[in-house]
Amino acid sequence: MPSRASRSRTSRPESSSRHELPAGLLLSEVADGEALPVSVGDGADAIELVVARHGDDVFALTDLCSHQDYPLSDGDVEIVDGVPTIECTWHGSCFDLRTGVPTNLPANQPVTTHPVRVEGDDVLVDTSAATG
Repeated sequence: MPSRASRSRTSRPESSSRHELPAGLLLSEVADGEALPVSVGDGADAIELVVARHGDDVFALTDLCSHQDYPLSDGDVEIVDGVPTIECTWHGSCFDLRTGVPTNLPANQPVTTHPVRVEGDDVLVDTSAATG
């Protein structure tokens, strides 16, 4: 499957306690069940993420499978055993969108997740609070 073009937008902190950055896309641009690649931040500090939507929930994860560094943004967003996941199209590993934890092999390490907040139609990612 061909890669989608990355989007980027100039960063701006939203508050002093968190470092929320625009994800470079609007909520209305992310269809339910879709995953899009985004570059969050500026220059050398930019972080490559995949933003995925399941229903009203929006998730941001590092855009690399922990198994073979393949872009997760090429994958499908699916519900597996009641868990919202994204599948790496290279070897089939799925990751829980909420936690980044792999739900099947061959991946056995989580991918980093970032808290997301939607303000109006803007998708904001907290890059200071990564987990995984």
